[in-house]
Amino acid sequence: MVKRILDCFASDFRSMGKADLLESIRLTEGRTVCAEVVCVTLPLIDGVTNAEIAAANGADLITLNVYDVQRPLVMGYRKGKLPDTPGFPAIERLPAGVGVTIEEIKRLIGRPVGLNLEPVPAERMGDEFAGRAATVDNARHAVELGADYLVLTGNPGTGVSTQTIAQAVRDIARAVGERTIIMAGKMHGAGLGSEGVASLEAVEQFAAAGADVVVLPAPGTTPGATLEAIKALVERTHGLGKLALTAMGTSQEGADVETVRQIALWSKMTGADILHIGDAGYSGMANPENILAFSIAIRGRRHTYRRIASSITR
Repeated sequence: MVKRILDCFASDFRSMGKADLLESIRLTEGRTVCAEVVCVTLPLIDGVTNAEIAAANGADLITLNVYDVQRPLVMGYRKGKLPDTPGFPAIERLPAGVGVTIEEIKRLIGRPVGLNLEPVPAERMGDEFAGRAATVDNARHAVELGADYLVLTGNPGTGVSTQTIAQAVRDIARAVGERTIIMAGKMHGAGLGSEGVASLEAVEQFAAAGADVVVLPAPGTTPGATLEAIKALVERTHGLGKLALTAMGTSQEGADVETVRQIALWSKMTGADILHIGDAGYSGMANPENILAFSIAIRGRRHTYRRIASSITR
């Protein structure tokens, strides 16, 4: 029998396939916390990864941003070292995490881990996107590295559009859709503010293309993202048989605790299944106290402390 994420330990997550993880999220009734972290920057605390810090403050799901499936790097993981840097010998002592797989991060924190892949338009594609673009080859590689889910979305200024996301979902769902969860949508304008961030048409396109989870901006995070507007999009998502994720991806994850709590509660009021907190606090992750407050706001201390305290050997 599938457990709610609230009741899952590391051993439960290890035994879950795609369908079980989706059902576990659905059963949790809007109390699943997803924290996004940048993995290629120096971590917030030296000698420990941002993924570990986010997990230690109550996140159920960890999304790696700017993880390159062709050139893996997770700073703070004690594996490999950065290239020698003339005049800065101390760089050799930094735990660089060169070549670290997603599977290794999962063993470290005992939680499901996914990553962002970006459907960048061809005219903006450069070498920096080689292992981050939402291509079939990169998706397959991500699954081989251990990804429990793929988030097809765009970082700021990348020009990712509804159309490029929908096409990427279609292609990737055909290739790996039976093996991993596919989440898709925009958290902000991604450099195309005139297009808008979310609409009923976009929800329907992503669902039809094969997304399992539709990504939407959390209320209060993008212009026009009112509680009523996002609630209507969540309801349409559910009507299409998909789960919904509301994302705080507009740097408000680095605001004061009261703002973060309010956005968390608005997100829950929309009926969303997964509540996401982004990576733009200090050094590639939300302020840890904000992740903690976010979790406590939507599910209380009981479930938050269980998540924090449970050993990965359970």
